[in-house]
Amino acid sequence: MSAGPAADVYVKLASEYAELQPVVGKVREYEAAITEFAGLRSMLADKSTDREMRALAETEIPEVEERIAALETDIQILLLPKDAADEKSAILEIRAGTGGSEAALFAGDLFRMYERFASSKGWKVEVLSASEGEAGGYKEIIASITGRGAFSKLKFESGVHRVQRVPETEASGRIHTSAATVAVLPEAEEIDVEIRPEDIRIDTMRSSGAGGQHVNTTDSAVRITHLPTGLVVTSSEKSQHQNRAKAMQVLRSRLYDMERQRTESERSADRRSQVGSGDRSERIRTYNFPQGRVTDHRINLTLYKLDRMMEGDIDELVDALISDYQAGQLAQLGEQS
Repeated sequence: MSAGPAADVYVKLASEYAELQPVVGKVREYEAAITEFAGLRSMLADKSTDREMRALAETEIPEVEERIAALETDIQILLLPKDAADEKSAILEIRAGTGGSEAALFAGDLFRMYERFASSKGWKVEVLSASEGEAGGYKEIIASITGRGAFSKLKFESGVHRVQRVPETEASGRIHTSAATVAVLPEAEEIDVEIRPEDIRIDTMRSSGAGGQHVNTTDSAVRITHLPTGLVVTSSEKSQHQNRAKAMQVLRSRLYDMERQRTESERSADRRSQVGSGDRSERIRTYNFPQGRVTDHRINLTLYKLDRMMEGDIDELVDALISDYQAGQLAQLGEQS
């Protein structure tokens, strides 16, 4: 009896099989629709077909034609070049921008929105580092979102998110505008990025605990500097060993993302994706609380369900961004062919 494939070969084949399944399913649906269309046409061409069957065929033909066109688009989308990072988990980074305490509160609201969205998908969220705002929320928060395809769903969230609302601290009830910056990176595995020991400097610092609780804590905060790029990552949980692992996780993902951005910009130097360049200084979305609306400026989509979206119900927006990106890819393929 012959031995089965090696574990790594099996994982690779299983992944390829999972990718091909939806394509095969759609192609079979397409073939069935073509056969059905041919049968209806031959029914109309046959002079012996009675009036009732002829009328039925005439009403069904346009429906089948629509289905064939939709299936052709579905198959084209499934065959579009895949982003190698799409199936990966994600690293989510949110930083308060202009707007002081209100910006930090908004950064906290955004983090909870993504946390609830992730929970609805069955993904696991782990905070890697956080710096809290003075009045609540976060000056900065970095978290890993673990789940197959998390990056593909969240990658268009990178950019500046603007909020318009009356702060709880504002006595006169004036609308205040503030912002937070979101960056979504594909989580890199060790095999994706090689970090040589001589390329990093690791500094340990004393953790500063709130209210002097951790006066006796040993040096545990970790700062890792990647010397070739100047990237700096810090982590300040209680365990120094854990900090080092978390900081390395973020550093790997940032280096992997830098390389992806570089190759992508080389490949698309002459064009800009319709969904935006991924430039994190680009204002992508406005959350207007007085009017209960969210507007994504890249695709001119406005939804009047801000409360539900802040609870994590952002599927409609996420799907619209993905569809717009795919439409742009299809249009480019059409221009090339």
